[in-house]
Amino acid sequence: MNTREVLAELDRRMADYDPARIAGLFADTVDWDIPGDTAAVPWIGKRTTRAEVREFFADLDRYLERDVYEVERTFVDGQEAVRTGHLRSRIRANDHWIETRFAIELTVVDGRITRYHLHEDSWHVADAART
Repeated sequence: MNTREVLAELDRRMADYDPARIAGLFADTVDWDIPGDTAAVPWIGKRTTRAEVREFFADLDRYLERDVYEVERTFVDGQEAVRTGHLRSRIRANDHWIETRFAIELTVVDGRITRYHLHEDSWHVADAART
């Protein structure tokens, strides 16, 4: 699969939200990062394996009630892609809402995602998680 095909399949798997199937699109070794305050926001941070990516998606529902995850634009240049959009989730621990725009940088090699960096308003997310 080329980059666009992998991203289209990622969208289908995200809609079905099956963590094992989502993680199946990732390489065995991955450069994954969602930067921010990991002390306040335990679901973010770095991961390096497909198993850790699966755990991220499997554990996310413990922390968040996902409401909106919408990709608005996808830009592809060979193996590299950038996606922009917005998301909204409720933090289960304190009933606060996170609403933020995001950009995701991805690299796809041989039909597998090898890099996934999600950039969002990390200050806003950490503030909502702390209060």
